[in-house]
Amino acid sequence: MDLLSIIALDLVAIAVLAFAVYYPRHRRRDLAIAFVGVNVGVLAVSMVLADTTVSAGLGLGLFGVLSIIRLRSREIEQSEIAYYLAALALGLIAGLSGTATWTAAGLSILIVGVIAIVDSPAVLRRSREQTLILDRAYPDEEDARTAVEETLGTTVQRVTVRNLDLVSDTTTVNVRYTLPRRSARRRTTRGPSGPATAADRDSAPDTVAHTWQVTR
Repeated sequence: MDLLSIIALDLVAIAVLAFAVYYPRHRRRDLAIAFVGVNVGVLAVSMVLADTTVSAGLGLGLFGVLSIIRLRSREIEQSEIAYYLAALALGLIAGLSGTATWTAAGLSILIVGVIAIVDSPAVLRRSREQTLILDRAYPDEEDARTAVEETLGTTVQRVTVRNLDLVSDTTTVNVRYTLPRRSARRRTTRGPSGPATAADRDSAPDTVAHTWQVTR
């Protein structure tokens, strides 16, 4: 019964993490399934290690090795790596505990709860990081910053020049900025006067593309 209870606890925790927290926000079925697979695999391995004479240090070493694996089949975001680590941690906690203790349950709830909060759309919802391709070569980073701010219509926190192509006269920059509030975007779109129309409101973007080709 103790074995079944800790397995049930782990399966409930990873199901909530993968299908109630991750999938509704990111909509990647492949990664949701991968989280469950990694979690169950680590759970099984850690249970075997716990029943042998192998020290717990090997289990922690296993966690360290698995945590640095880079999956190259498709690009994943840094936030999705956090889900991978959470799935690994849930499997290790359940597998090394051996029974459904209050400590194991509390730690599982803590992991799922923290990920759910920090990955919430309400946390830093207007913060953005984008790669822009400007149609001019800007050797001076401050000139590139000015061009980006004029294009985005907001103050940029950081601009890093990734590539300066003097032949094709382009500049590739990585930009970190905060989206302006809706009211500011509407004023910029419709000009200094005139009421906002329904089309103006509908066209105000909540998100921006990862890579822009900017023409000035």
